[in-house]
Amino acid sequence: MTFLNIGYSNLVAAEHVVAVIGSDTAPAKRLIGEAKEAGRVIDATCGKRTQSVIVTDSDHIILSALSPDAVGRRAEERDAGE
Repeated sequence: MTFLNIGYSNLVAAEHVVAVIGSDTAPAKRLIGEAKEAGRVIDATCGKRTQSVIVTDSDHIILSALSPDAVGRRAEERDAGE
């Protein structure tokens, strides 16, 4: 199993990531709200502003303080290292 660093020493199982989206759009905010009501949100921002929303295959939503571009670059670096 490989992990993706999403900031502040938080790791996510890379195989379970479906999408990484920005948090400033209305659909992303709606997705976060619905997941909070269902208890499926994992806040990995460490008190910082949420910049990206990571959607997993188990319908959990992970909030990260890294930008979607930064998370994507880290995923590409992880893939290149394999």
